[in-house]
Amino acid sequence: MSLLGNLIGALATVVDILLNVYMWMIVARAIISWVSPNPYNPIVNFLVVATEPVLRYARRIIPLIGGTIDLSPILVLVAIVFLRRFLVQTLHQLATNLSAGAF
Repeated sequence: MSLLGNLIGALATVVDILLNVYMWMIVARAIISWVSPNPYNPIVNFLVVATEPVLRYARRIIPLIGGTIDLSPILVLVAIVFLRRFLVQTLHQLATNLSAGAF
């Protein structure tokens, strides 16, 4: 059972790292949106391509306020924090229990 526990623990760590990276990509995208970025800049283009599908879905849940204020990054950040607190910690606990032989 220790092997399965280690696998789930490693999976939890990878998910946590990916969620953390995506969270910072959302933050960078929000900060960049405050200025007039060059849309042909490869970094700006990558951030838009990587974050737009999730932000577009969040915009369907929370539409623009007054037609200009976009709160979708906040909704996505809250969802990421929830996943990190719930999913990642649950996976770590499951890995610990499997490694200790609690199941």
